[in-house]
Amino acid sequence: MSEYQYYEFLAVDRALNADQLDELHAVSTRARIAPTSFVSTYHWGDLRADPRTLVERYFDAFLYLANWGTRRLMIRLPARLLDIATAQQYCVTDSASAAVNGENVILELSRQDEDGYWDDEGGEAWLASIIPARAQLAAGDLRLLYLAWLLSAAAEELDDDEVEPPVPPNLATLPASLRSLADFLRLDEDLLAVAAAASQRQDTAQRPEAELVSWIEHLPPAEKNTLILRVAHGDDAHLRTELRREFHGHPAPSQAAGRRTVAELLGAAQARREERERLAEQQADQERARRERQAAIARDRHLDALGRDEQQAWQRVSALIDTKKTREYDTAVELLTDLRDLSQRQGHPDVFEQHLQHLRQQYPNRPGLLDRLDRAGLVVTTTA
Repeated sequence: MSEYQYYEFLAVDRALNADQLDELHAVSTRARIAPTSFVSTYHWGDLRADPRTLVERYFDAFLYLANWGTRRLMIRLPARLLDIATAQQYCVTDSASAAVNGENVILELSRQDEDGYWDDEGGEAWLASIIPARAQLAAGDLRLLYLAWLLSAAAEELDDDEVEPPVPPNLATLPASLRSLADFLRLDEDLLAVAAAASQRQDTAQRPEAELVSWIEHLPPAEKNTLILRVAHGDDAHLRTELRREFHGHPAPSQAAGRRTVAELLGAAQARREERERLAEQQADQERARRERQAAIARDRHLDALGRDEQQAWQRVSALIDTKKTREYDTAVELLTDLRDLSQRQGHPDVFEQHLQHLRQQYPNRPGLLDRLDRAGLVVTTTA
């Protein structure tokens, strides 16, 4: 298999300016570069730049995929929207980390498949399907962070007795973006399922419009002026998100005392996997038995019909052989097999062997026919 590496960067909050585009063209002459994206694919060689540096300087998201099993994702958010202390409750390993860079927090998630198994067509469309999760995280949805922690747990980078961080609500009903993230990182479905069992279900009910009007009216004048000024500048992509978070709040993670350890989660996932596989095997056995019963019934009906016209069947065998065509030989052998099974069911296998011996004696110079008879087990075992 040839080498395949896919790099994709996205600028979400603000398009790149002309100087930044020139800087990126100096990094790569082969990449597809636009004011909001940078995409490059390599079948040999590598990107001549550190992806993290490009994220720090230009981009809000980065995705990397290689056919030897490496998967990598970076998301950059303003620190005012993602508290670093909260992020580091979930992201403290090589597989999932969070760090402050200037006014931003950068999350980095990575996965290395040990077997290097490759079943992707490529990296295209992955980041587009995942990127809405960034806005959800900015709005206070911590499910992305919890998935990052599960990634570390599955990679065995956490101590067995470490307790899981607060479990965000609605983990059992992931939106499409987080579902894509879980698929991209190949999160274990059984681990995700047992983790979601402790996640509360919360509806995101909207507060009435009248409450919003009242809330705005009671904002301090200085705060209102600051907000209006930010709107006037028109360069703050997250202003609406900040206002909605402040007005609506956001679902709080579970702080239950009964949070589980890494060992408990991994053990529960293993037990679930074994039970799921047992049930799947049981279902497969039942389906196989059902098909075998149906095949047996169909076989009995076929032999019943053959028994009603057995003499004509023998005549047809001779007619097929007389054509001297290999395709007709195959059909003749199939029919002879049916006649053998019919004779055994009737309790007269000796009668069939007499017919078969006569047939072999009748066509001694047909090696193609005789070989097919031998391979089908249509041999004379008794002396007529």
